[in-house]
Amino acid sequence: MSGPEGTEVRLKHGERLYDNGYVDQSNIDVYFRGDKESDPFQTDILILSGKKEDEFMARFNYKGFRYVEVTASNPVELNKNSLTAYFMHSDVPPIGKIETSSDLINKLWRAANKAYLSNLMGYPTDCPQREKNGWTGDGHFAIETALYNFDGITIYEKWLADHRDEQQPNGVLPDIIPTGGWGYGTANGLDWTSTIAIIPWEIYQFYGDSKLLADTYDNIKRYVDYVDRTSPEHLTSWGRGDWVPVKSRSNLELTSSVYFYTDTKILAETAKLFGKETDHQHYSALAKKIKNAINEKYLDRETGIYASGTQTELSVPLQWKVVPEEMISKVVGNLAKKVAQNGFHLDVGVLGAKAILNALSENGYAETAYKVATQDTYPSWGWWIVNGATTLLENWDLEAKRDISDNHMMFGEIGAWFFKGLGGIFPDPEQPGFKHIILRPNFVRDLKHFEAQFASPYGLITSRWKWEKANIIYEVVVPANSSAALYLPEIIDGSKIINLESGKHTLNLVLKR
Repeated sequence: MSGPEGTEVRLKHGERLYDNGYVDQSNIDVYFRGDKESDPFQTDILILSGKKEDEFMARFNYKGFRYVEVTASNPVELNKNSLTAYFMHSDVPPIGKIETSSDLINKLWRAANKAYLSNLMGYPTDCPQREKNGWTGDGHFAIETALYNFDGITIYEKWLADHRDEQQPNGVLPDIIPTGGWGYGTANGLDWTSTIAIIPWEIYQFYGDSKLLADTYDNIKRYVDYVDRTSPEHLTSWGRGDWVPVKSRSNLELTSSVYFYTDTKILAETAKLFGKETDHQHYSALAKKIKNAINEKYLDRETGIYASGTQTELSVPLQWKVVPEEMISKVVGNLAKKVAQNGFHLDVGVLGAKAILNALSENGYAETAYKVATQDTYPSWGWWIVNGATTLLENWDLEAKRDISDNHMMFGEIGAWFFKGLGGIFPDPEQPGFKHIILRPNFVRDLKHFEAQFASPYGLITSRWKWEKANIIYEVVVPANSSAALYLPEIIDGSKIINLESGKHTLNLVLKR
């Protein structure tokens, strides 16, 4: 850029525009406390030398933006080559791919990945413009989306080391990590800081590498022990709850206690993995007590309703395996009915968004889950896309007055659900790292063809299917030195378990008449 000596040029970055075309920062500068004139938010100030063509690139910060407004104190010449935007994020190789006949699904998958990468700067963050904090909940809500799409194990090894550094002696963690001291208060809780257990466990499932679990074992134990000491009835209200719900508020004690159960169950399984039999027995018994306490207080066995029966209150116990086996069909039936009554629209916050699609598709209601995932009117993920979003947002309501970042990852589970709920690709907990693969594809009727590719530690896994009249052509690639168990859905004639060795397999599947 060239201009008269002393010319002040300002580059103002934002995600939205006013009607007059100027950059609107009102959705992201709400917590900014600096001087908006001398040190403005997300704005670079340049002084031109007047002697040559000046070049500038920010070296000490990054910004989240979709638009850049350039103003100058004197006339300068700009053209499309004057500015270059660089997409900056931690270096994580892509390892997953989704391709379908649905333009909306393809855009949602890309938006989830862009939001994830935008919020990956050494550790997962909430947003790349306003806070840039390592909010723990956002990190574990999106962990499977991360691991199906990117080879990011080293990111999480680093971030869990930060967790170990930030943990207090009594076991408590802050809800942003790393922190300068904020986040240890009463608003913190299990639904956020379960990162300490969930992320090492998912790393083990996806990579077959137990080192992070081993490094973090004592920290998980201190964390669970703290909650146990403060929860004599095996129930807890320690948590933030179903953050940014559409309208319905869900029971905090129910959702926090489910995460208490989940962390304790992970600890018990980890103790078993490492041969710590005393711990295994103790935490297995504790997990059972928590599960029983949840169901005794919140499950109406006659109706199959948890608490008041919101989408979140029904889906969270299903997602995290709290529902008694004999009650699953009734509970998920109620969830499916609730969703249908709402026009296949969401009525959840972050906890429900993590759970609802999995709760439906893994319990016989894949068609319902698909209708929710591809809904494109408010409130839904698709509503964002049809309104021009290229990343995921912080709020379902485009006109909300707060919580309105346009680049957030806390609703990002949908990016993993495409691999699970449609492609059916799951690690086997008995042989983690995809040494043995669980395949549970769902051939939904409104999707003509679907393909998921995932580069596991053993090689590329492909799950591809397409409709041909009343039949399904299903192709699967199992990598070398691994095997798979294919569980066909109930709509397939003669549905059964098919064991597959490494190689490419093509099946012509006939629907039940």
